[in-house]
Amino acid sequence: MIKLTVKEYLSNNVLLFDGSMGTYFAMKYKSGIEKCELANINNEKLVYDIHREYIEAGCKAIKTNTFAANMPEMDYDESLLEKVITKGYEIATETAKDRGVFVFADIGPIQSTNDDEVLGLYKKNVDIFISLGAQNFLFETFSSEENLKEIAAYIKEKNKNAYIITSFAIQPDGYTRSGSFGYDMIKDISKDENIDAVGMNCVSGPRHMMQFLKQYKLKGINLSVMPNAGYPTVINNRTFFESSPEYFALEAEDIVNYGVKIIGGCCGTTPEYIRLVNERIEKISHNEGESESKNEKEVSAIEKRRNFFKEKLERGEKVIAVELDSPLTSDISKFMTGAKMLRDKGIDIMTIADCPIAKARVDSSLLACKLKRELDMDILPHITCRDRNINATKALLLGLNAEGVDNVLVVTGDPIPTAERSEVKSVFNFNSRMLAKYISTLNETVFEVNNMTIYGALNINAVNFDVQLRIAEEKEKNGIYAFLTQPVLTKEGLENIKKAKSVLKGKILGGIIPVLNYRNACFMDSEIAGIKVDKKILELYKDKTPEEGRELAVKISVEIAKEIKDYCDGYYLMTPFGKTDLMCEIIDKIREL
Repeated sequence: MIKLTVKEYLSNNVLLFDGSMGTYFAMKYKSGIEKCELANINNEKLVYDIHREYIEAGCKAIKTNTFAANMPEMDYDESLLEKVITKGYEIATETAKDRGVFVFADIGPIQSTNDDEVLGLYKKNVDIFISLGAQNFLFETFSSEENLKEIAAYIKEKNKNAYIITSFAIQPDGYTRSGSFGYDMIKDISKDENIDAVGMNCVSGPRHMMQFLKQYKLKGINLSVMPNAGYPTVINNRTFFESSPEYFALEAEDIVNYGVKIIGGCCGTTPEYIRLVNERIEKISHNEGESESKNEKEVSAIEKRRNFFKEKLERGEKVIAVELDSPLTSDISKFMTGAKMLRDKGIDIMTIADCPIAKARVDSSLLACKLKRELDMDILPHITCRDRNINATKALLLGLNAEGVDNVLVVTGDPIPTAERSEVKSVFNFNSRMLAKYISTLNETVFEVNNMTIYGALNINAVNFDVQLRIAEEKEKNGIYAFLTQPVLTKEGLENIKKAKSVLKGKILGGIIPVLNYRNACFMDSEIAGIKVDKKILELYKDKTPEEGRELAVKISVEIAKEIKDYCDGYYLMTPFGKTDLMCEIIDKIREL
């Protein structure tokens, strides 16, 4: 009989779990893994033998064969569910009896078409386990936090001494299949008083899980890590895992050395994997300081930079940001000349859109790095979610940070035009809110010395601006520091900037775009998303010569700057058709305000 509780055991030991029941069941008995839980009542010896093999391999905790035992999977047959869970728990406890092995009630995610009933379905499983005397619970392979805190509280109300582990299926890119960011979920769940350990299992191999732990520096959390054997290969409708048990054990040793005290295996891991892991962790000391000191040495070599643009905003200076579109071709001479002109005019920062309206241009981030190096300008490149997956986005952010570009504006991005979708595909792994949250996480873990300040867009021309405000508030929670608005060319836009200033905590840069002529005004009003032009402004441009249109552009832009001055922290000027000389004239007059 086990005299120690799991918590007591972990105070001086690493808790080694078993490997996969489902994939090993399929391999051992040449069967499919669909509803292998039914073997609990149809052929219990098969399940008993697998539990025994894992225990003989050296594991100190086994999972009941009940991962997919729930009402939807059992076709809402309550009697069948109770039989499968009861027998699964009895087989596990009988196998573990007198062997010094803990039994964990295993509960996987429950899929239901009725979201309101899911928590009740979890409670049904929990009630059966508790009635059988279950003390330890593992909720594994979850893709979100939904229902986990509630069901943990429910368990602790019934048994305050229960030990609860929650585990997420985090892919190599750091996200789950539902789009939740693994780091955020682990950090959040780890703070819940009813959950004893949190971690990850399935979908990733041991190396990616180790990289995840190092990147996000998850020390100080009671972690559970149960990787797949590797990555699956499907041959003739059969799934095989090609990595070796020796390799898995080596990686598991690194994971334990990092500070993880609960380790095991998921898909593809067999008793041989667990045996070799057991041999390694029995020989190692549990050194929690090794990786931390290495990381500290690496960080200390990075020089701290000043973010001059952010400092100006913090001091309450009325800043001027100017947007200059990157070229459509590789000839950037005109762009560089315009950028130098704006720098010499003394703008506070230059922004570069990321392929606006989904048309390919010279990359905004590459140009930002070039301008930083050659002109020593503060640059605010836009980064869209449209054209990059999470790995490409992270690589880009690492490059920008290495080049000293410490400000980024995140936007979801315009969709690919319908006519081009047969040739060009959009890549939307996340939206601007998720990207902001991801960069905030990088600030905590990777960019600790030189944080990236995150800016966002605010559409003050939206039909339902209250919705935009709610989204903006969510962006602020995810790390957005300041907002650049769409251009103000209507009374509604002005009123919405006033409203935003009273609601949002972040800084606001009011958008101004010079209108050059009547056709230009009509085009912006009709075909550019997020821009609306007042009919009175449209009328002013009718029958005007180019010279008259330019004078009008300067006059109206300065008037708008004057109207929004008291409701924004700076101005966001958008350069039409690369006319930097026009922008310099407007900048001079705005400064006179």
